[in-house]
Amino acid sequence: MQRRHFNHHLAASVASLATLLVTGALQQAHALSLSDLSEKEVGNGLKAALEKGALAAVALLGQSGGFLDNPKVRIALPGHLEDAAKLLRMTGQGKQVDELVVGMNRAAEAAVPMGRDLLVKAVKSMTVQDAKQILSGGDDAVTRFFADKTRAPLNQSFLPVVTQAVSKVGLAKSYNRVASKAAGLGLVKPEEASVEQHVTGKALDGLYTLIGDEERKIRQDPVGAGSKLIEKVFGAVK
Repeated sequence: MQRRHFNHHLAASVASLATLLVTGALQQAHALSLSDLSEKEVGNGLKAALEKGALAAVALLGQSGGFLDNPKVRIALPGHLEDAAKLLRMTGQGKQVDELVVGMNRAAEAAVPMGRDLLVKAVKSMTVQDAKQILSGGDDAVTRFFADKTRAPLNQSFLPVVTQAVSKVGLAKSYNRVASKAAGLGLVKPEEASVEQHVTGKALDGLYTLIGDEERKIRQDPVGAGSKLIEKVFGAVK
C-alpha cells in the first residue's frame, strides 16, 4: 500500500516537473526580443516576409477583378472627368463612362504582374538600414520602402501596358485631348494629364497598399505565414 502511494506521488512529482520545464521553455521562447536574434536572422526573416507579401499582392491584383472588384484599390475616373461623369450620364454617355472605368481597372490588372521580378529584386537587395527602418517605421514603412525602391522603374514598365489597354476606349482619347491642354495651363495635375498616367499612378498606389496589408497580416499572425524564420522574427517584434 505504501509502495503504491509512493509510486503515485513520484509520478505526480515528475509530471509537475515536466509541466514546469515545458512552461518555462515556452515563456523563454515567447520572451525573445529582436536583441536575442542575430542581425542575419532579422534581415532574412524580414526579407522572407516582404517577398511573401509582395507576391501575394501581385497575385491578388493581377487577376480579373483584382482592382475592379476591390473597393480599397478600385481606380476611379481622373478628378475632372469624375466631376463631369454625372453630366455625361445625363446626356446619354453613361455606357462610355462605364467602359472607361472598366478599361482603366483592367489595364491596371494587366500591368501589375510585370512588377513581380522588380519587387523581389528590391527585397533581395534590402540593406540592414532598410530593415531597421521597416521594423521601427510604423504602419506605412513597408509601403514607403517599396515606393522608394520601385516606383520610378515600375512606372516605366506599367505605362506602355496601360496605354495599350486604355487607348481602345474612345472616352479616354477625348479626355486626353482636353486634359493635355488644361495641364499646359496649369489647370490639371500632371498625374491627371492623361488617363494612362492616372491609371499607372493609381495602379502603383494600389499595389503598395496591398503589399502593406499583406505584411501587416504576417506581423499579426506570424505563425500563419508558414515559415519558422518569419515566425521567429515577427514573434519577437510583437
